[in-house]
Amino acid sequence: MKLVSYLNNGADQLAFLVDGFLYDCDFVHPELAGNMNMFLQFWDDMFPIAQTVNNAIIDGRISKEKGIDLNEVKLLAPVPFPASCRDGYAFRQHVAAARRNRKVPMIPEFDQYPIFYFTNHHSIQGPGDIRCMPDHFNKLDFELEAAIVINKTGRNIPAEEADNYIGGLMIMNDMSARTLQMEEMLLNLGPAKGKDFSTVIGPCLVTLDELEPFEVAAKQNHVGKNWNLQMKCWVNGKQVSEGNVADMDWTFAEIIERCSYGATVFPGDVIGSGTVGTGCFLELNGTGKLNDENYTEQWLQEGDIIEMEIEGIGKLSNTIVKEDSDFSILSRKKK
Repeated sequence: MKLVSYLNNGADQLAFLVDGFLYDCDFVHPELAGNMNMFLQFWDDMFPIAQTVNNAIIDGRISKEKGIDLNEVKLLAPVPFPASCRDGYAFRQHVAAARRNRKVPMIPEFDQYPIFYFTNHHSIQGPGDIRCMPDHFNKLDFELEAAIVINKTGRNIPAEEADNYIGGLMIMNDMSARTLQMEEMLLNLGPAKGKDFSTVIGPCLVTLDELEPFEVAAKQNHVGKNWNLQMKCWVNGKQVSEGNVADMDWTFAEIIERCSYGATVFPGDVIGSGTVGTGCFLELNGTGKLNDENYTEQWLQEGDIIEMEIEGIGKLSNTIVKEDSDFSILSRKKK
């Protein structure tokens, strides 16, 4: 099933998404939570009821008159208030291309264990405007990713059991201000200001039962579910990226194992996959310059429209907006 959160009288409202219409969960069934955070907290109780209700909507046993046209509401992030947000580094193709473009060898540690970093869970957003400060426009970039949300509390979770902790899949756009990011990374700490202004997830959360037809085996010597789902990104209507969730070398199950080692994961924790191969301008520009010294770099600009699509999940659309400010932290660097 597909679950969305939208703005309803100033609060986040959880709803089923079926054929372009939204059905408020707590309206169509009194035992269902009205927001995503509560749904995740009581997942084992909520999920079977929600499956029954979702099937009733699909079968027409719940009238479309109880639905709301998707185009008449403001969508939020499916998980509007994550307990935390981590981002992984699961696609070897992206890592290898980025290192090749910098003329450094592939790092062998990539194949030994999955890694992740924490980003600002208060900057999670859904479709719509992405507000950027002047310094963000210094090499502003998108990153095409998939993401999951944790649906139950766990600690020291082996990868063989970790898929049971996944509530569903979403699209993630891990926005990046590359100049800020690269400066921070010189000090071997970060990323921080290069990432913390916006991370986009959406447009809906698709539960794993709906994705069963797309399941494929994990790569050799890896454990956990994977899915044959095409991933694409367009900027101003021009396609710039294409990949597949199945290209993940490290599975979400293996990333959860790493995240939960000696630490508790909670319902509402969001975890991204990391960038798919070809999934950002940093990689695309590097490859372009490697092949053609006259290649012109491309970065996101004010007014650009970014559209991301993952098969079976939907399309996520955002517009780059310049904040009304000339404040620059790059200009305040000590000399």
